Amino acid sequence: MPTFSDKIKQLRMSKKMSLEQLATEFSRIYGSKISKSSISRWENGQAKPDIDDANIYANYFNVSLDWLMDRKPTEKIETIAAHIDEDVTEEEMEDIKKYIEFIKSQRK
Repeated sequence: MPTFSDKIKQLRMSKKMSLEQLATEFSRIYGSKISKSSISRWENGQAKPDIDDANIYANYFNVSLDWLMDRKPTEKIETIAAHIDEDVTEEEMEDIKKYIEFIKSQRK
């Protein structure tokens, strides 16, 4: 499985860009101060970008930040929401929340 370093290098190489060219593009398009030495350190696994710089990388190459950073989306968030109809009233939603709290309290 490719690492973060592998992925960002492959993305850059797929566009046949040098480190300097990519840094220049980031500056031109996003007003970023990402340097070619920063990109080199990321590609060599010596450092990782902050979230803003990683987001610039993902946006530029049209990939998801989750894929780029090897994050797995959580399934808990969608589990309950996927089963609640759009026409649920506020009162019904409060009852649902109370029931969830009741169920959670039973495992203690």
